[in-house]
Amino acid sequence: VYMDYFWTIILSLAPISELRGGIPFAIQKGIHPIVSYFLCVGVNMLAFPITYLFLEFLHPLFSKWKFYEKLFDKLVVRTRNKLEKNISKWGFWGLMIFVMIPLPVTGAYTGSFGAWLFNIEKRKAFMSVSLGVAIAGVIVTLAFLFGKETFGILFKENPF
Repeated sequence: VYMDYFWTIILSLAPISELRGGIPFAIQKGIHPIVSYFLCVGVNMLAFPITYLFLEFLHPLFSKWKFYEKLFDKLVVRTRNKLEKNISKWGFWGLMIFVMIPLPVTGAYTGSFGAWLFNIEKRKAFMSVSLGVAIAGVIVTLAFLFGKETFGILFKENPF
């Protein structure tokens, strides 16, 4: 049982899966949906301080390496292309909407990186990213629960 919580936390903290992977995993393992939601949302919100800690302290050290600099520049261009329209037009709300969309590469890490990149004030950026994560958590939880129920009815036995 403890390992299920451990893996839920790891999935929710990982940049690729975030809560989009953590919530379905937790519910599938028998963790109550409300507990799954709050655990995964809380852990996924840690992406903001982790991102800022990296960018403010480690990035300047790593940027001395050519390989890192090229990779970082590529990431900056990709993130700027994805976020520029939303953030320049909608600001706080654009960032929140971007983070709340439960698709790959639209989560808390990319949103936090975008907030840093576009120089959004930290407190405002944290609120926007946190609100986006909370809404994404609701979307993922409901989608998984209703999808699980729907597929269970369709297949006459639950495939999950």
